[in-house]
Amino acid sequence: MTIRVLIADDQALVRAAFALLINTSGDMTVVGEAADGLHAIELARATKPHIVLMDIRMPECDGITATRQLDADTKVLILTTYDLDEYVFGAIRAGASGFLLKDTPAGDLLTAIRVIIAGDALLAPSATRRLITEYASRPQSAQQPARSLDGLTERERDVLTLVGRGLSNDEICQHLHISMHTTKTHIGRLLAKLNARDRAQLVIAAYESGLLS
Repeated sequence: MTIRVLIADDQALVRAAFALLINTSGDMTVVGEAADGLHAIELARATKPHIVLMDIRMPECDGITATRQLDADTKVLILTTYDLDEYVFGAIRAGASGFLLKDTPAGDLLTAIRVIIAGDALLAPSATRRLITEYASRPQSAQQPARSLDGLTERERDVLTLVGRGLSNDEICQHLHISMHTTKTHIGRLLAKLNARDRAQLVIAAYESGLLS
């Protein structure tokens, strides 16, 4: 499968650099470029990309608003100039699958795209733990309305707890003494039941529900 990529960034040179990298990757192609959030939304609806490389700070419509309006099947990788930009967390809540700094090495960017398309959120368990630490320490996280977990089984709650703590699939397998297939099945059901796009939103759900604090 050729991965269809949409690039949304208000800097033409940045878009050109990413486009060159992606189009020469061998397994990806750029289906569109947008200089602002509104154009990104329009292009995404027209071109149906698998993933959008989304800048946060753009004119007309920022990356968070644009991410929130994209189809649930479209993955979003946030690209930011500043490490742990305050807006990154809003983007993750809006449905982004992860974030990278714009000066990330080219190979790491391509790997990140492939990882997200494969269904894994963020880039590594360490990145998930970092999100947890930052998210849990922010006062506004405690002000969110509690999310109901009434539809979850006891085992699904166990898995959600471990996802929320930042454990990888391998670590969950070992902790609960279950197979990788079973682990992935539970995570798939959690995504469906909690209407979450990916693992990053499961982390947030674990905190918003009060399962973790």
